[in-house]
Amino acid sequence: MRLDQFPEEIRSHLIPEPGGELIYRCLSCHAEHSIESLLYTCPDCGSVLLLHDRRFERHKAIGGETWQRIFDYRRMLKIPALKGIYRYHEFIGPVIPLDSVVYLGEGHTPVVEANGILQEKAGIRFFYKNDGQNPSASFKDRGMASALSYINFLIQQGLVDQVLSICASTGDTSAAAALYAAYLKPHVKSVFDDCMKVVEALSEQYNVALLNSKNAWRILGQESYSYEIAQDFDYAMANKVVVVPIGNAGNITAVMNGFLKFFAVGVIDTLPKIVGVQSAHANPVYQYYSQPEEGKRQFVPMTVKPSVAQAAMIGNPVSMPRVIHLVDRYNQAAGRPRVFFVEVSEQAIMDWQLTANRNGHIACTHGGESLAGLHVALSKGFVTSNETAIVDSTAHALKFSGFQDMYFQNSFPDGFAVSPNPALVNQPRYVHPKDLEQVPAPGKPLDKEAFTAFVKAVSGQIAAELGLRKRN
Repeated sequence: MRLDQFPEEIRSHLIPEPGGELIYRCLSCHAEHSIESLLYTCPDCGSVLLLHDRRFERHKAIGGETWQRIFDYRRMLKIPALKGIYRYHEFIGPVIPLDSVVYLGEGHTPVVEANGILQEKAGIRFFYKNDGQNPSASFKDRGMASALSYINFLIQQGLVDQVLSICASTGDTSAAAALYAAYLKPHVKSVFDDCMKVVEALSEQYNVALLNSKNAWRILGQESYSYEIAQDFDYAMANKVVVVPIGNAGNITAVMNGFLKFFAVGVIDTLPKIVGVQSAHANPVYQYYSQPEEGKRQFVPMTVKPSVAQAAMIGNPVSMPRVIHLVDRYNQAAGRPRVFFVEVSEQAIMDWQLTANRNGHIACTHGGESLAGLHVALSKGFVTSNETAIVDSTAHALKFSGFQDMYFQNSFPDGFAVSPNPALVNQPRYVHPKDLEQVPAPGKPLDKEAFTAFVKAVSGQIAAELGLRKRN
């Protein structure tokens, strides 16, 4: 759709110009630092940072309903930079010019309603948001699009030259970082290590871009998840619940911050409930919020046990200070508790993931963790059956097919504490009638008589095993 075909009062807003005044703000000492340098922690006190727009209040003058129209009309544009997370440019990276945006098809992943059987099992109406349909097959692409667009902007401004990108990863982060860094080369190179302390040391001492969720630009890009949910539900967030796995706590941080921004300018008029889920094998955030006296809570890192939700197997989440800060802000803005935390067993994660996939979804183990968490939240009364939930499946199911095979073959090591439910085991069944002498093979077709015998024998065994009745 051409620009001149849009309503006149909206046209000037559709293609955003760089604006705003982004700075890093420390969550501990509240110091502010320029974004012209790559920073991951506060140079003054070492705490984590959030990006803040000093001119954010200007968005309120436009009005919530007008913002809704801007985003809805912007959806019709053919400009690549506005097809992904930067559809919400003013809320994600207002200082980034559109020609610096790296867009590889990320964002705007489908929201798919569960079928009636699965909703009945869960006890609530819910949708899966399938973030496994991002380019590298996980939600991490949202943050990478933001982080690498920022680096591209620094390069174009002459503020940095050659930049090495690096991360610690269980798989999803490194896949996303490699994809986006490869697109930007030769300006950005990439290398990966599974030791967070090593990558932190490198990023602090050298011209290295740390791409883990410690990077505040990663958090900024992941806010798009909440913006998309709001838009997909016509900005009506009353009686909505968003369920996310916690892991390194970057995603739940981003979701809270995104909804807070939309709420502040009137794009949404209600803050949805948020349920953060952790496995009992890696649950330091849940343990923190389980302490009853709010003012006396102490965060204690833990040694994790094996988990099928590999990306969530983190005992000392980098973004924990952000979580504490934003949970307080979120609940205060809502005027009541709206953020809840639950833990689930490894058994429940696998059982719910397989149940979802047997009902037509492509949920990963983290999607199983989220659905299991929704079930627990219902049982605890954090969520009610008259609400509607949006459940996060963070990656593609094929990334975790090994765990499904282990479940089917009952081969989980003892540390996982997972035993297969026979009703959920769905292994392939080999069909080869005992009395069948000849079968077709590549390059070795059967003659007509042998092929007729093959079809009759195989179809007969399948019908017998499935209990099919012949037509009259």
